Amino acid sequence: QVQLVESGGGLVQPGGSLRLSCAASGFTFSLYYMSWVRQATGKGLEWVSDISSNGSTYSADSGKGRFTISRDNAKNTLYLQMNSLKPEDTALYYCARRLYFPPTRDYWGQGTQVTVSS
Repeated sequence: QVQLVESGGGLVQPGGSLRLSCAASGFTFSLYYMSWVRQATGKGLEWVSDISSNGSTYSADSGKGRFTISRDNAKNTLYLQMNSLKPEDTALYYCARRLYFPPTRDYWGQGTQVTVSS
């Protein structure tokens, strides 16, 4: 069965960095687009970034220049490097498997909490 397990979240001061990881299993990871999506407390889901099967990346304006999505297909792992973190980046971060078309996300991990606070 498809499993996505995020890790790497935590408490960080403004301006700090974190690298999130998402370990994937139960499907051929290299063939799928993958996504990072976040949800702040009391708010809706917010798309963060996508990466295609061949490594093309797409990012929301909120993270451009600060967040970098990447993947290691040999390790079946998705990453999100987050730099220059701001308090407004505080959220539960999910990784998700994304279908190419229609562009829906059909499997989600349980999320990893990122808190940016001094």
